[in-house]
Amino acid sequence: MQAALDPMWATYAVLALAVLGFMTNRVPLVIVALFVPLALWATGVLPLDEALQGFSDPVVLFIASLFVLSDALDATGITAWIGQQLERRSSLRGAGLLLAIMAAAAALSAVISINGAVAALLPVGIVAAGRSGVVPSRMLIPLAFAAGAGSLLTLTGTPVNIIVSEVAAESGGREFGYFEFALVGLPLVILTALLVVAFGGRLLPERIPERVPGNTADPRERVRSWQERYAADLDAGRLFTGGEGVSEVIVAPHSSLIGRTVFPGEVIGDGDLVVVALRRGGAPSPGPGVPAPTGELTLHTGDGVLIHGPWDALHRYTDSSDVIAVEPTRNLQRSIPLGRGWRRCLAVLIVAIVLLASGVIPPAIVGLLAAGALVVLRVVSVPQGFRAISWDTVVLIAGLIPLSNAFVSSGAADQIASFVDRITGGGSPRFALLVICVLTLILSQVISNVATVLVMAPVAVSFAQSLDVSVQPFMMALTVVGAAAFLTPIATPANLMVMQPGGYRFGDYWRLGLPLALIFLAAGVLYVPLIWPF
Repeated sequence: MQAALDPMWATYAVLALAVLGFMTNRVPLVIVALFVPLALWATGVLPLDEALQGFSDPVVLFIASLFVLSDALDATGITAWIGQQLERRSSLRGAGLLLAIMAAAAALSAVISINGAVAALLPVGIVAAGRSGVVPSRMLIPLAFAAGAGSLLTLTGTPVNIIVSEVAAESGGREFGYFEFALVGLPLVILTALLVVAFGGRLLPERIPERVPGNTADPRERVRSWQERYAADLDAGRLFTGGEGVSEVIVAPHSSLIGRTVFPGEVIGDGDLVVVALRRGGAPSPGPGVPAPTGELTLHTGDGVLIHGPWDALHRYTDSSDVIAVEPTRNLQRSIPLGRGWRRCLAVLIVAIVLLASGVIPPAIVGLLAAGALVVLRVVSVPQGFRAISWDTVVLIAGLIPLSNAFVSSGAADQIASFVDRITGGGSPRFALLVICVLTLILSQVISNVATVLVMAPVAVSFAQSLDVSVQPFMMALTVVGAAAFLTPIATPANLMVMQPGGYRFGDYWRLGLPLALIFLAAGVLYVPLIWPF
């Protein structure tokens, strides 16, 4: 039975509890997100169909489809190829190397995602820094910040861009074009790079991480390790191709393989996998100069086996209960530059970008068509596509869309706009934009920028409508300032991803992040209205 509460105050209470849940991080994000629509229904703010409508919103479907496309770029080795090209150019030194890493991060985040770009380039940045005699802490915060700036280059750079475009269209304005974000995003990418090059030496700490991870994405390094541990003569170029690879497995307890005698060269599985090398579990490495074992080995629990064959067969075999994969085979496949299906994947990406840029088909339809094409063309499988979707993000957006709607229907957004209008004297759209941007900047440091924008968007719309001005500059400024999550490691997953490899402390981010956030704030308040007038 629904409680009879004032809708406005109930909306404020739900918002406060949601923000508290996000900030404390003691409750899983998806639980907080699911709490919001349920609480809005239970308090009578929204009827059930409106409380749950976020889960069928076209924006949510579009964002989910983009995760599939992003994963396909990764799985086919396109991102690995970009990383390889950068690594080959790691002879660059100083500012040249830093600019190359940041440019690659910005470009990748515009196409895949901020987190995907940082994950792909993190090992490259560490290796490049080591070869250049630079500590990783001088390289990795710039990598994360450049990826954040690069998300402003295209509509698909971040879910926030998609959300503000949709809100603008629903509030009397229009959708933003696919590359329209670059009008502000490209100058900010350049300013980010210039700030890092000019002042990074003074603002970035020189930390020595406890453990510097190696470039785990490089098959050559992995094969060299296998050569030492298995005393086998292995050729990385022959073993790893777009269609075939090698996986290291351990014989599992209670495996049906226990007691079976095998030898290098034996065909196993369904007849399409070959044993490459064997190693007794717990045995020390033979050391250099020791000939490779050529005899049979009766398998025991914990024995190591290198298996070669087609990727699909390796996936099936390593998913069985007989063996334990030392590393997921799908991770191994992703490490192959331009692997199987990369041309088809690239073709789908290009067609999707053309359709999104032209605007002839709704974005959600383009995303669904692209995801479907990747499956039909056998670039990704249906299970792989579902695994690629970040369900936390999808549920977060779907759960908070009703809160954004509740701010409008309950009058909460109008009340906030009227209150700020009274205390500031009203009449100045630029001052109203400043207030919106400052609140957005503060909130985005402690909760996700997606959640921040979904909360602030209806307030921004109310400002624009009460002042009788265009909603476009308010929406664009929201996405610009929402991207300035630079002050803490918890502001974005990308910031957290570089924390341990860079040896950073919590207080290391704001030194470079604060001046950069102020640049983004100035861009949102001063520059955006010049391109998208009130």
